[in-house]
Amino acid sequence: MAWNEPGGNSNNQDPWGGRKGGGRQGPPDLDEAFRKLQESLNGIFGGGKKRDGEGQGGGWGMLGIGAALLGAVWLWNAVYIVDAQEQAVVLRLGEYNRTVEQGLNIYFPPFEKKFQENVTRERSFTLQGQMLTEDENIVEVPLTVQYKISNLQYFVLNVDAPEVSLQHATESALRHVAGSTSMDEVITLGREQMGQEVSQRLQKFLNDYGTGITVTQVNIQRATAPAEVKDAFDDVIRAREDEQREKNQAETYANGVVPEARGQAQRLLEEANGYRDEVVARAQGEADRFSKLLAEYRKAPEVTRQRLYLDTMQQVYGSTSKVLVTGKDGQNNLLYLPLDKMIDSRPTAPAGAAGQAGAASSEGATRIINDLQQRELRTRESR
Repeated sequence: MAWNEPGGNSNNQDPWGGRKGGGRQGPPDLDEAFRKLQESLNGIFGGGKKRDGEGQGGGWGMLGIGAALLGAVWLWNAVYIVDAQEQAVVLRLGEYNRTVEQGLNIYFPPFEKKFQENVTRERSFTLQGQMLTEDENIVEVPLTVQYKISNLQYFVLNVDAPEVSLQHATESALRHVAGSTSMDEVITLGREQMGQEVSQRLQKFLNDYGTGITVTQVNIQRATAPAEVKDAFDDVIRAREDEQREKNQAETYANGVVPEARGQAQRLLEEANGYRDEVVARAQGEADRFSKLLAEYRKAPEVTRQRLYLDTMQQVYGSTSKVLVTGKDGQNNLLYLPLDKMIDSRPTAPAGAAGQAGAASSEGATRIINDLQQRELRTRESR
């Protein structure tokens, strides 16, 4: 039966257990629950009932709780740790106060402000843009800049956005260097030198700005022509490469031919000089010999004449292999001397004595000729 049915005992059937004169008079009151919680907190933090019974002292308790929470949060934010690779700059009322090194430290916000950065790690960024070269060609030059923070105070205070300033300075330095460099050097072997020049100019800009940044390296990657003219640009590059190859081949041929021709010319000059010296020396020798022969001829003309005749005949017969001797005054006496057969009929000498055999053969032919001449002389005298 429901507790509120007609005829029923509604007072005794109260679902909250409430009866007239009973201990529980209705549902629990939320205000009463909150009041009990506040009393408990006041008891913990020193609050209590007033003597006159006028309310509770919960306001001061809540204020203490808030103050404690704020103090914990402030202490949590004020205490910080600086690693070995880091530094921290502390500003007091917007003015530089100190630079904090490694260790456990504390600062006092909101009167102080902290900037903490890694000063040993190398950072990098990439930049790519179209540059106009010295010979008025447009090329796309990508480069990578590696840098690190060398002075955290300057990095924080001197420039509002130091890394953005670094990018702008890099673009300015790259345009200046590319504008004073030809396209061939930018694309081929001049990239390394160009990177060094960009690094030096960029570091000068950063020092002038006082950014506290040190550039460690600038790497210029392969530069290319814009996509719109890449095909024509490639054709030009190939043509220049072919031109350079032909020049190298021509220089190689010239380096091989010219020294050889110079060597041949020098050899001809040396041969001509040698021939000249030989002719001059022979003429001088003949002149000296004739002078001495003239002196001897004046002393003994007949003997000298005979000796000249014999030397001449020896030279003539020494270069022939057959000799024909005829009589004088139209006589028909003919004497044939086959010298080559006479020499060949001699016993052959060993290979080691070939020079001695040749000399002996020449001496034998000369002796035969002398005998014939003496015989002719005797015949002439007898007549």
